[in-house]
Amino acid sequence: MRVSSPVRRCSVCGLHDFCVFIGPILVVLMHRSPKSNQNRASQTAVSIRRELPITGFWRSAPVRKRYSRASENRSLVSNIADAIERGVKETDVRIREGRFQGWLGLVAGLSSGLTGLEVGYLHYRGSYSRRVMYTPVMLSAVLAGTGVWSFFNRWAAKRVLPVASILTLVDAAVGQYFHIRGIQRKPGGWRLPVTNIMMGPPIFAPLLFSTSAYLGLVASFLRRADDPPSEESTTTRWFHLPVRRRQPGLVEEISSGHFQKHLAAVTAISALCSGTEALYSHYKNNFRYKVQWTPVIVAPALVVTGLGTLASARIGRTWLRGASITAILSGAVGFCYHARGISRRPGGYRMLSYNILHGPPILAPLLFAAAGFTGLLASLMRREV
Repeated sequence: MRVSSPVRRCSVCGLHDFCVFIGPILVVLMHRSPKSNQNRASQTAVSIRRELPITGFWRSAPVRKRYSRASENRSLVSNIADAIERGVKETDVRIREGRFQGWLGLVAGLSSGLTGLEVGYLHYRGSYSRRVMYTPVMLSAVLAGTGVWSFFNRWAAKRVLPVASILTLVDAAVGQYFHIRGIQRKPGGWRLPVTNIMMGPPIFAPLLFSTSAYLGLVASFLRRADDPPSEESTTTRWFHLPVRRRQPGLVEEISSGHFQKHLAAVTAISALCSGTEALYSHYKNNFRYKVQWTPVIVAPALVVTGLGTLASARIGRTWLRGASITAILSGAVGFCYHARGISRRPGGYRMLSYNILHGPPILAPLLFAAAGFTGLLASLMRREV
């Protein structure tokens, strides 16, 4: 019997293993042929064995393929983990050296846009009775556009962003004066502080509005990510003699990332203002949900850790970081609850504008989270020289 072409599967048993291992023996025993035919048959069987895959529970092509895919997946996961680790380390170094001007300017711009929306509909409740109530809405839009522009342009971050931030800070101070005067002009004035603070204009809202302007002003003094690292040494040598440099000022310290205590103090003030706002806002709702106590509890912790960072760098690296992350999570949870409160009002999202105006302030929890972000940023910075 002469085999003209190799077969993929045995016509008798239908298996590969039988043909691969037993095929040459059957060719020799069952078909006694001359030596040339036997050699030809054995060569054909060997070619069949080469073409057919070796199957079996201990050696098989699919198992080898699965093993290679698993190894490729493991190498891919390890490469991604290494890339993430390198990115985290590089980001940490850039933050500590003050080389994140673009990103902080972008954060300032986005937070200013959200704060402007909050101020806009709160002043709409007051019917824009004074023309000065339009200024924070317009300046927040200017600061938002400038912050986004500074992310792409160095000149805008150095020249335009500080001007917009300073104007917004001045406007926040003016708004703070008008809010205090509005509480004083209510019946009873400061003789009924609790009632008038709860029923009058939010007393600390202008200070919270200035948080985004403060971040924008700080971003204008920082450096870009592609700038060279700053020199750590404060002494130089002139003719092999040590010469003392002048003590760096506030601007030099901020540009090199040495402003942890300054940022921690701002965190404490921001947490105090936002915690007070959350306290009397949730008191109006009689603390209907237990989760409404979280900003009231987290805010004092953030204030204490922020003030403690002024005295100890260890508190800033540990306790302030934990309190800041907790404040950010509390703000995110509060935003979800406020959005759910708007959806549960009559009409729900079908009457979105009406329910936002008369429902819980949807963006107020994000202002509390902004205080946590400032504290987290302070925990990553270096101490003043």
